[in-house]
Amino acid sequence: MIATETVKLITHKQTGTDEFNAPIYEDVEIPVSGVVVGSPTFDQQVSELNLTGKHLAFVLGIPKGDINNWEDSTVIIRGKKFKTYGPTLEQTPANVPLRWNKQVKVELYE
Repeated sequence: MIATETVKLITHKQTGTDEFNAPIYEDVEIPVSGVVVGSPTFDQQVSELNLTGKHLAFVLGIPKGDINNWEDSTVIIRGKKFKTYGPTLEQTPANVPLRWNKQVKVELYE
């Protein structure tokens, strides 16, 4: 059995406009359950640092059917804030035998 966690995805919701008609946003925390929080290998960490300059902390497995936008978002995992980076890698759901068809990379957000 694969252990999963509930993480909080922080998105920006437009709540109105200011006096110059520019949008005003509010942060909204969306709990996403059934997420696999995987530790990257040493080789993955070194490759990411060399290629992108990012310190890969976790690779998230996102459940099938999730419609949230994970790109360039903030995620709270185990009480700490992380920032997603890179594209969301998505497989065709029918071709993936398990419950997760997306991968997202995150780095610690300080």
